[in-house]
Amino acid sequence: MKSISFFLLAALLTSCGSDVLIPKPPTYLRLDLPDHGYTTYDDECPYTLTLPVIFKVKKVTDVNGLTCHKDIDMGPLNGTIHFSFIEMLKPLSDYVNFTNDKIDEHKIKATAIRDNKIINDKNQVYCTFFELQGSVATPFQFYMTDSVSSFASGVVYFNSTPNYDSLKPSLDYLKEDLTHMIENFKWK
Repeated sequence: MKSISFFLLAALLTSCGSDVLIPKPPTYLRLDLPDHGYTTYDDECPYTLTLPVIFKVKKVTDVNGLTCHKDIDMGPLNGTIHFSFIEMLKPLSDYVNFTNDKIDEHKIKATAIRDNKIINDKNQVYCTFFELQGSVATPFQFYMTDSVSSFASGVVYFNSTPNYDSLKPSLDYLKEDLTHMIENFKWK
């Protein structure tokens, strides 16, 4: 019995060898995105958008038949921007506070929330752009207003599990496009 045990122990120790197999970490496909190019989107709504050529706009009709809300398909970025327009019937602070409350809901998952003011006095566009870092459902949110009668907001959603590290190249690319869109936004 001792000889069988010794033989099994020796076979076990010599069969392992020095090669230790270590599983490889998961990898992500490289995303090849086109150069940034823009086109103007103009319809019956009281604003004009300058969008990347890879984006496609879909009108959203609500129960009142309004069509100035848009779902903007981000093409190869595999996501959507929910863009909403509201003619202000309440004080501006009500709309700003509602938007800020929605952003605050992401504090649980966000590692940082950065805001950036974008002001275009010439076109009366006053924007606050939020970048939510970490594995959050909406990495970018923004609102724009003329501070008198019009309010527009946008929320970015990706059609994938929110993994900040794997989305980072797409986020950097998209941030440039969103900044361009906001800086060139015009009220009619």
